[in-house]
Amino acid sequence: MKKEEEKIVNEVLADFKERAEKRKSLDLIWQVNMNFLMGNQYCNIGYGGNLEESERQYFWQEREVFNHIAPTFDIRYAKLTKVDTEINILPSTNDERDVKSAKVSKKIIKSIKNKLKLQSIIAQGIKWSEVCGTCFYKITWNSDKGQVVGLDEGGHPVKSGEVEVSVVSPFEIYPDNLVTEKLEELQSIIHAKAYSTEEVKAMFDVTVKGQDVNVYSLDSVNSSIGGLGFNGTMPKMIESRKSDSVLVIERYNRPNATYPNGRLTIVAGDKLVYDGDLPYKIGSDDERDFPFVKQTAIEEPGSFFGTSIIERLIPVQRAYNAVKNRKHEFINRLSMGVLSVEDGSVDLDNLEDEGLSPGKILVYRQGSSEPKYLQGESLPNGLSEEENALLEEFNKISGVNDILNSSSLSSNISGTALELLISQDEERLNASIESIRGANIEIARKILKLYKQYAIFPRLARIVGENGQVELFYFSSCDISSDDVEIENVSSGLSSMTQRREMIFSLLEKGIFNDENGQLSSKMKCKIFEMLGMGNWESAQDLNELHIKKAGSENLKMLDGVNCKVSEIDEDNLHINEHIAFMLGSDYEKMSMKNSNLERVFLEHIRAHRQKMEG
Repeated sequence: MKKEEEKIVNEVLADFKERAEKRKSLDLIWQVNMNFLMGNQYCNIGYGGNLEESERQYFWQEREVFNHIAPTFDIRYAKLTKVDTEINILPSTNDERDVKSAKVSKKIIKSIKNKLKLQSIIAQGIKWSEVCGTCFYKITWNSDKGQVVGLDEGGHPVKSGEVEVSVVSPFEIYPDNLVTEKLEELQSIIHAKAYSTEEVKAMFDVTVKGQDVNVYSLDSVNSSIGGLGFNGTMPKMIESRKSDSVLVIERYNRPNATYPNGRLTIVAGDKLVYDGDLPYKIGSDDERDFPFVKQTAIEEPGSFFGTSIIERLIPVQRAYNAVKNRKHEFINRLSMGVLSVEDGSVDLDNLEDEGLSPGKILVYRQGSSEPKYLQGESLPNGLSEEENALLEEFNKISGVNDILNSSSLSSNISGTALELLISQDEERLNASIESIRGANIEIARKILKLYKQYAIFPRLARIVGENGQVELFYFSSCDISSDDVEIENVSSGLSSMTQRREMIFSLLEKGIFNDENGQLSSKMKCKIFEMLGMGNWESAQDLNELHIKKAGSENLKMLDGVNCKVSEIDEDNLHINEHIAFMLGSDYEKMSMKNSNLERVFLEHIRAHRQKMEG
């Protein structure tokens, strides 16, 4: 058995090393991107396949950094984090069960977003995708979290488990095919990450010898597993050596003829800690699948990994730094001058140290020519023109621009024209926006499927609205039909709250929201307040909404054979309409075929409401 485990470990390590070698060029590009963003803009990829820092050609050369990549990144990041990631879950049919399942699923997603602070996780993923071109989200189930549901044989608490969503950098992902564009088309993927020895001990209950690991290239400095290019001389801004660490490799294989449930193999250092089926049924039709979601900044045709806008801006940034530094060197020569002295006529050491300071007494040899400044030329116009051209190129390539500070705008431009310019300026971000939307949809879908698989015991969750109102609800796996619902993103690009409110007010003026009597119903008023960003404080006090919820709860109770009494506070018309609508649904039809008394229970309850109205 031990020899078999060693064979699996060696095979996984060899597979990982092969994939890492194929992806090495991308690692270096991503590290260069990170350096340029942080301001270390004199790093290059050397002939040996390592990052090197370029040296000055002359001691007097200016090597300042005029970083325009960082503000461009800040603008794109600020705009992309404004993307509305709220989702809407639609039932597959108009059946009452499907409708309620969709409502429960939506509440689950809203609850988990608040609990896990999913918005900040998405923002972290956007940072990685903007810097490296690609990021990944890992959606897993942690059985050590959640509510305590009992005790095991040893008296230890057993918890219900909880979903975990984490951001995975592209440095940690190794696909089996670099030219496959979609994650769904891969047959195998490796997630490799450096953990401390204590973390490995806690996760897998094994003891592995730690070593220094580069968390970006994921090679070990003192082990034959590595050899991927770390030489200890990388630029200081990107030094990422992690001591006393262990490289943990998770290799996922899709289901095939040999492994119908797929295969997951985990190797920590040189030890096999897991080899079995893929654990999560998060694929289509409850198939086992990879627990990853991919997000890209700019998709690259014929490549699994996307492209970062920083990668496109680097040549412009290098040229801009060169122009600005040469310009400053020229200005220095003009302001300080270049002295011409006859050999042996002056004390050169003193002249080099002090120059020609104001009031200086200059002594030169009798009979020799006095020192003088060489005639300098004026600053060439070409330098300033090139500088402006490069700034314009920054805006064209990045797709972002500060329109309000643009000198080309007229002072009397109309609001409509300005709005069109802003909309046009943001169109370049649409590819990134759609990728963020798609990632959110896939994350929500996988979360629901994990709850469908693992939420066996009833679970208590809560939703906190914008007004601070808290709603508690119970759910279990039987309340979720994730395969029967569709998850749609209902956001509208980068439209601001002001634009949304203006659109709603315009529709209100035209009477779009009015009912057949030309009036706004109470339910529509609640929805409008919610769309205006004022929370659901109105619906919290809306009696009609509360009565509808109560009638829906009574429908489910009567479906189970419980006789519900009519209360004095019931709004009878609303209750009657809800009960009749439920009786016309397929759920009632199926249950009435099994229970002949069901019709009697519902009709008696409806008659009680009508008698209350008449009496």
